[in-house]
Amino acid sequence: MKKGFSIIMSAQFFSSLADQALLVGAIELLKTNGSPAWQIPALGPMFALFYVLLAPFVGAFADAVPKGKVMFYANLIKIIGCLMMLFGAHPLLAYAIVGLGAAAYSPAKYGILTELLPPSQLVKANGWIEGLTIASIILGILLGGQLVGPHLAPTLLAFDMPFIDTGIDTPPEAAIASMVILYLIAAGFNLYIPRTQTALQPLAHSPLALVRDFASCNSRLWQDKLGQISLATTTLFWGASGNFRIIVFAWAAAALGYSTTQASNLAGVVAIGTAVGAVLASVYMRLDRATRVIPLGILMGGLIIGLNMITHLWAAIPFLIVLGVIGGFLVVPMNALLQHRGHNLMGAGRSIAVQNFNEQACILALGALYTGMTRLGLSAFAAIAIFGGLVAVTMWVVRRWHQRNCVNHREEVERLLVLARCDEVH
Repeated sequence: MKKGFSIIMSAQFFSSLADQALLVGAIELLKTNGSPAWQIPALGPMFALFYVLLAPFVGAFADAVPKGKVMFYANLIKIIGCLMMLFGAHPLLAYAIVGLGAAAYSPAKYGILTELLPPSQLVKANGWIEGLTIASIILGILLGGQLVGPHLAPTLLAFDMPFIDTGIDTPPEAAIASMVILYLIAAGFNLYIPRTQTALQPLAHSPLALVRDFASCNSRLWQDKLGQISLATTTLFWGASGNFRIIVFAWAAAALGYSTTQASNLAGVVAIGTAVGAVLASVYMRLDRATRVIPLGILMGGLIIGLNMITHLWAAIPFLIVLGVIGGFLVVPMNALLQHRGHNLMGAGRSIAVQNFNEQACILALGALYTGMTRLGLSAFAAIAIFGGLVAVTMWVVRRWHQRNCVNHREEVERLLVLARCDEVH
């Protein structure tokens, strides 16, 4: 890997670590404040909101400004959201601002990989960065659970700044305050991310021109015979997994009687499996063979439904690990293929913005569905069954879609696969 890749990974680790711990802190803050139950699953859609609204702008911005600076500014926005949550803003609004920072961060984070590395290393790079991101998810969820738990929370609350009344009086507030430090560390790494030789693309002056450009990019990626398959797969995967992390808390409470701290450990177990799957994919998969993992998506949907039959911890842990392994092995090669096609079609930042728009729109839609079910009184078990069924059926449709492409557009698919085998970006 080229120089600078380790700095990108370090910045991503600390930023993602804070994101995940903050989610747990926000969940506990809503519980402590006595908020309605539907507001907890609403955290996912609120985080995704600005990914969807600002998609036409953040990708173009990431291509017009050095990506290290974009990531630095994005972490500062996350800090603002953190402080808003800490000092009286509604957790849903504050978490949406953190999502704004994440929306700006993502096109730069993934886009710089395609600028820094050749296509032959994209699967490996994605395996590393996804594995590290998932490791940060594991540690972040565990960290958040411990920070609001009975062991670390008293220690944090006992800390007091001389002559300053911070107003931090509860465990979730103390946990949220700790996240500011992690975001600052991530921002520090961002300052050392190297400039690449890729030319910056000028930013259109008119917002309407940016929207038109984004719509054109979105259309091009959906029309590409490999881009459409990888985009459909990653959109569904992240849409389901983005909400599944929150559903696990409700499932653990209903099936095992777990608290937020205990449930955070189980959410971390899923991430452990995903990290293993991501590493395995980075070792054994190649870019031109990425579509071979699509059947794993159907299996993943079936396993999600099977979670409803788990009622004991000894069965839940290996089951969640296997579920995570399958998810990690599915998403890494498909994500790398999507980045490769997007970079060839429109540039790194714009392609990641298109990817984020579709994936976060799916998170928003499925999150709204789950929030609505919660308001209607449906159980976590019903939500899991619906999510699993949607994943299995939709992945079957994507598989059939790719099979038809291989028959009806065989020459085009073969041409794109040859391009994926090359080390040069055409």
